[in-house]
Amino acid sequence: MVLLNGKKLAEEILDNLKKEIKKRRLKLQLAVILVGRDPASKIFIKQKKNACEKIGISFKLYQYAENASRHIIRGAIKKIVNDPKSSGVVIQLPLPGKFKSEEFLNLIPEGKDIDVLSKASFEKFCSGKLKILPPTVGAVSILSGKYGIKIKNKNIVIVGRGRLVGKPLAAWLKLQKAKFSVVDENTENISSYTKKADILISGTGQNKIIKGNMVKDGVVVIDFDRDIDFKSVSKKASFITPVPGGVGPLTVACLLENLVKLSK
Repeated sequence: MVLLNGKKLAEEILDNLKKEIKKRRLKLQLAVILVGRDPASKIFIKQKKNACEKIGISFKLYQYAENASRHIIRGAIKKIVNDPKSSGVVIQLPLPGKFKSEEFLNLIPEGKDIDVLSKASFEKFCSGKLKILPPTVGAVSILSGKYGIKIKNKNIVIVGRGRLVGKPLAAWLKLQKAKFSVVDENTENISSYTKKADILISGTGQNKIIKGNMVKDGVVVIDFDRDIDFKSVSKKASFITPVPGGVGPLTVACLLENLVKLSK
C-alpha cells in the first residue's frame, strides 16, 4: 500500500509559485468571503491564509454575520470583485441555508474565479475551454500523474455529487472519456458500485461511510473529507490518501496556482 503524499506535492507547487511570484514581481491578493461562523470553514480559511503567506500572496478575509441580508452580501461581493487589489475571489462554502449559493458565486468574473464555481466558468470548464482546473480536479490530476495512476480503461466511482468534489470531477472524467459512475445518498446499495471500483474518489463529508468490506483488493482511494475508514480500507488499497496530508494541502496549492495563472 502506497500513501499518496499530497502534502509533499503541495509544498513543491508552493515553492515553484513562490519563485515565480518573486521573479515576476507579482502583487497578488486572495480575497476570501465568509458568511457565518462555520467551524470547518474557519479551518479551511486558515489553510489558505498560511499558504498565501508562505509564497508572498496578500490575504484578505471579509467576514459577514449569518443574519446579514442578501442585499448586503450581494453588494459586498460586487465591491470586492471590482476592487483592483482582489486578484482572486473565493466565497467559502457552505453558505448559511437561507442563501442560494449560485446567486453569489455567479457574481465572480471568470478572471477572478479561481475556484471555478460560477456558472459561466464551470460551463467553460465542462467544454474543455477553460485555462484552469477546479482545485479538486487539479489535485486528482496531479496525484494520478505523479504516482502513475492510469484512469483510462479503469472503473472509477465517485461518491457524492457536491459542487466542490463530485460535480467537477465527473465533468473532468467525461472530458477524459473515462469510465465512471457517481453515487450518493439516493443510490440503492452503494457498495455494489464501490466493490467494483478500480479507483474510488469520495467527498461527501460524512465520516467513515466507506468501510473495508465495501472495496476490492488493489483499489486506489482518494478521500477528500474523511469519508473513508482508513484503518480497514488501507488494508486492501494499492494507493490511498491519508487525511490529513492527502488531497487537502494539494487542493489549496492548486487554488493558488490558479490565482497565479489567471494573473497572466
